[in-house]
Amino acid sequence: MKPWERWTFGLLALLVSVTGGAYFWMKYMLVNTDPFAVVNHPWEPAMLAAHVVASPPLLLMFGVLLNSHILRKLRATGLPNRKTGLLSLGTFFTMVASGYLLQVVTTEQLSQALVAIHVATGSVFSVAYTAHLVISVRLARAQVARFQATVA
Repeated sequence: MKPWERWTFGLLALLVSVTGGAYFWMKYMLVNTDPFAVVNHPWEPAMLAAHVVASPPLLLMFGVLLNSHILRKLRATGLPNRKTGLLSLGTFFTMVASGYLLQVVTTEQLSQALVAIHVATGSVFSVAYTAHLVISVRLARAQVARFQATVA
């Protein structure tokens, strides 16, 4: 995987996670005391818009990573950091599917179920992907330290 791919996907994942978390907090956790208010926070529509606009580029970068990193790692066996990678991969698909379906569903019960699924898988993806990156950095640093020890 090229560094620009890692950085672009990571920044887009961060943007989607932060805007999604902020939107969730504003829509479901805040209570507006104004009985005529349409939203709970003035930035709520902007957070939703940013979340929806940033999601397709994240999906596009996922396709790039699928080709340059994920498929290659799936074919290999016995690799470290595989659990967080597989968890990120599994939750990513569910997160994307529920996010797209949320935009077209019209029944309240199905919408509530999709929100729960989207929030849960989005949260797990964010934590699993962050763990995947942290473990990857630690593994790379350990490999560099081993190499430097053998050269010295």
